Amino acid sequence: MSLDLTSTLAALPPLPTEASGYRTQVKTALDVQRSKATTASSAIPLLVALDDDPTGTQTCHDVSVLTVWDVPTLVDQFVRSNTKASSYYGFFILTNSRALHPEPARALIQDICRNLQRASEITGRPFEVVLRGDSTLRGHFPLEPEAVESVLGAADAWVLCPFFLQGGRYTIGDVHYVADTETNKLVPAAETPFAKDATFGYKSSNLREYAVEKGKGAILPEDVTSISIDTIRVGGVPAIYEQLRNLPTGKRTVVAINAAAEEDVDAVVLALMQAASQAGKKFLFRTGAAFVSARLGIVPIDPLPFSALHAPDPTPDTPTPGGLVIAGSYVPKTTAQLSVLTCKSGDRLSTVVLSVNELLSTPESANAAVASAIATAERDIARGQDVLVMTSRDLVVGADEAASLDIGATVARALVDFLTSLSVKPRYVIAKGGITSSDMATKALRFRRALVVGQAAPGVPLWRCDEPTSKWPGLPYVVFPGNVGSNETLFDVVDKWRA
Repeated sequence: MSLDLTSTLAALPPLPTEASGYRTQVKTALDVQRSKATTASSAIPLLVALDDDPTGTQTCHDVSVLTVWDVPTLVDQFVRSNTKASSYYGFFILTNSRALHPEPARALIQDICRNLQRASEITGRPFEVVLRGDSTLRGHFPLEPEAVESVLGAADAWVLCPFFLQGGRYTIGDVHYVADTETNKLVPAAETPFAKDATFGYKSSNLREYAVEKGKGAILPEDVTSISIDTIRVGGVPAIYEQLRNLPTGKRTVVAINAAAEEDVDAVVLALMQAASQAGKKFLFRTGAAFVSARLGIVPIDPLPFSALHAPDPTPDTPTPGGLVIAGSYVPKTTAQLSVLTCKSGDRLSTVVLSVNELLSTPESANAAVASAIATAERDIARGQDVLVMTSRDLVVGADEAASLDIGATVARALVDFLTSLSVKPRYVIAKGGITSSDMATKALRFRRALVVGQAAPGVPLWRCDEPTSKWPGLPYVVFPGNVGSNETLFDVVDKWRA
């Protein structure tokens, strides 16, 4: 049942006065650790966020994101993350595992964890893993936590925390909600289009029931508990710590976190750090983006204007090119945002629609569609016109989950071919949708290590890759989630960033 957003939040216990300082306490504890001569004996390990698509960086800034995970690269990142040159004690690895079939996803997570384990041994620096997943509960769960445990050993508890304020994701009374800003309603997650996902659909909005549902017999109701907002706001960090300290040993428990404000997550993070250091508890995290920034002690900053990106000024020989938006996401939010973008931009935007049926028909028809898109985009970007390249909006699904993933892979490959072959550098690239933005970054733009600069809009990550081996070093790259923002948000970013 949907709830009124305003009255529901107003009826919750007020945040304690000390809640505003929780994030600072986390950051201070991490800074103390980094100042030690050796970290092997420290209770607070380096945080490695395995992101199943690139959107998990949506609440962070000044943090590295890796798209490769060979041991030498990880060793280098472990060392970098312990120096003053690195703002925060952790980093992301983009796995894009949400685009994979279950067994390849399992093998990928296991491979990354083995390499992380080796890098930890070489550097003497401990680490812990957070599996950053979708705030609307889509993804490989419980497969990915199981894969981590198969390499790194069993945890005492899996912490499930999909809260994400900027996206309007709240967990209240164990029920996970998606806020509808147009109606001011909190809609149970299982009643939203996200729950009807062809690959990762679900029926339970209650997080405890969701865990049991997705576990398919591997997670029993008695294996799941939760931390309530009353515990967080009335009992505070000590009460949360006591609940975590008293979790059973030798038996894994899934702990669902209720949260309706970032300070709620900050309090839980402090208690988790205490339970690890004082009670010896070992945790594995499956969370939304908000948990990662809380655990890293990252203080939010305002969205960045284009002027803050230090893009080169145009010259008579190099006029200002247009920007490029690439949209592959099919969620209704993306379709609504694309409609607003095209309608409000008018003749200031060139739109190219790639027919999914053509892309799936034959290799020849797919190649012809991509070639036509490239020709239009190169002409218009060069003359300063913004360009949108989008897939047709009729969702084409397969007979089962695996077939739907394969269709998505074919469409994604066409978008990669487009950006790989594009010869005119745009002012920026906005990639709409998690899988789309991952493929554009790793396969087309050849990112290996990027910096999360900040956000282009609330919950919309902005990256920059300065590596000379990338296609266009220094290019502003926006990872625009398919399910974030109002219907106007995409247009607002493009409009503010116009040449």
